[in-house]
Amino acid sequence: MKLIIELQQNATFFLVTIGLFSLLVGSFLNVIVYRLPIMLKRDWTNDCLTFLDQANSTQESEAFNLSTPRSRCPSCNHFIGAFENIPIFSYLFLRGRCKHCNSHISIRYPLIELITCLISVGIALHFGFSIQTVAALIFSWSLICLTLIDYDTQLLPDSICLPLMWLGLFLSLFDVFNSPHSTIIGALVGYLSLWLVYWLFKLITGKEGMGYGDFKLLAAIGAWLGWQMIPLVLMLSAFVGAIVGVTLIIIKEGGINTQIPFGPYLATAGFIAMIWGDNINNAYLRFAGL
Repeated sequence: MKLIIELQQNATFFLVTIGLFSLLVGSFLNVIVYRLPIMLKRDWTNDCLTFLDQANSTQESEAFNLSTPRSRCPSCNHFIGAFENIPIFSYLFLRGRCKHCNSHISIRYPLIELITCLISVGIALHFGFSIQTVAALIFSWSLICLTLIDYDTQLLPDSICLPLMWLGLFLSLFDVFNSPHSTIIGALVGYLSLWLVYWLFKLITGKEGMGYGDFKLLAAIGAWLGWQMIPLVLMLSAFVGAIVGVTLIIIKEGGINTQIPFGPYLATAGFIAMIWGDNINNAYLRFAGL
């Protein structure tokens, strides 16, 4: 109880606590981003082989989930100790190299931890000590995971998208961000809008322009932010996606048929809409004279 009172009354202590805790969360997000796609592919392989009544001769005997086995160096299989796993600081102290074999450690890991920290502190500054901060942190951490997984694998796992959508609907019962009416319509509009675009594109070109995970992600965003933010999220994500796509074509890192994951742009637009959506919409209405 004293801790809650201190967090509520001392803004500096509140922000520092959020920052330190989010560093730990960022470290765990690294684990999810790496392990969850592997876990999904193993499950899909086992399901397919079970359906075909075949044994999986390549199945790993070692358990593999978000907690097992312990993190280790991919080069020498050295288990990462507690001191080597302190967010950001361990990377700096070890100078970005494995303590055991001196192989290079990707800078992506501390960057994700740092970005998670900065985003979390920004949310705490924006919403203050409130239930909105807790909810917005969960929403943002989920979007970070989905962004990185989609970027790496072009997958948007149901195990993140669907619970995120249901949590948004549940929070609407308490008017955390929106009313149940707004969030239910938001989830429907979010899913159906991209679903219609998908089928229209497929009917015209005969190709699939996006995956079903994109529908579910936008449904989750709609469940959190309400139907009023769906147009803004779509416009922002399409605008950023178009810029990135054209840039990749210009610098010849991909052709016109190159597949570009849309999830990161939806997630970025969803975060922007959560923080500045009302201001952007109001500015547009004033500009349009409405």
